[in-house]
Amino acid sequence: MSKKWNIQTLVGMGILTAIVIVLQGLGSAIRFGPFSITLVLAPIIIGAAIYGWKAGAWLGFVFGIMVLATDAGAFLAINVPGTVITCLLKGMLAGAAAGAVYQLLEKKNQWAAVLTAGVVCPVVNTGVFLIGCVLFFLSTVKEWGAASGYENVGAYFLFGFVGLNFLVEMSINLALSAAIVRILNTIKKPSAATAE
Repeated sequence: MSKKWNIQTLVGMGILTAIVIVLQGLGSAIRFGPFSITLVLAPIIIGAAIYGWKAGAWLGFVFGIMVLATDAGAFLAINVPGTVITCLLKGMLAGAAAGAVYQLLEKKNQWAAVLTAGVVCPVVNTGVFLIGCVLFFLSTVKEWGAASGYENVGAYFLFGFVGLNFLVEMSINLALSAAIVRILNTIKKPSAATAE
């Protein structure tokens, strides 16, 4: 790889990392239901599209660290290792999956690649969170559901716990798709000749 490509990548990833940190810090104050919404999925998708799935995983890891710092207090009080595993995995896997899907579809249709990555990222993020809840916090979540008037923990997961947050996150990503495509078209990836 050329020095120029390394510097461009480091600068771009540094900027996206800072954006993830700032957006998660701001987003932790915006709540729909019991948790804050995730505003950082768009920069994770942009990073994954420009720099690849590993960059998406890195940005997702930073997102997971920020969730631990800003929004995981209730879970940390119950199970520290389970909270750390869930927060880090959900971000990393969401970023990596968005990057992999984008790379798979990019040459066929950039719009389809961005839209699919915009759907896959929150699906994986929320899916891994729910799996973590089942593995590490199910009894507590059942208690929270019962206290909120839900007899069925599945209904609580879907309607009271993450449902609205997920829909808001997905809507934000889909609404930003046009902007993401414009950003990707403006920022040219280094050519294969430059990268060697």
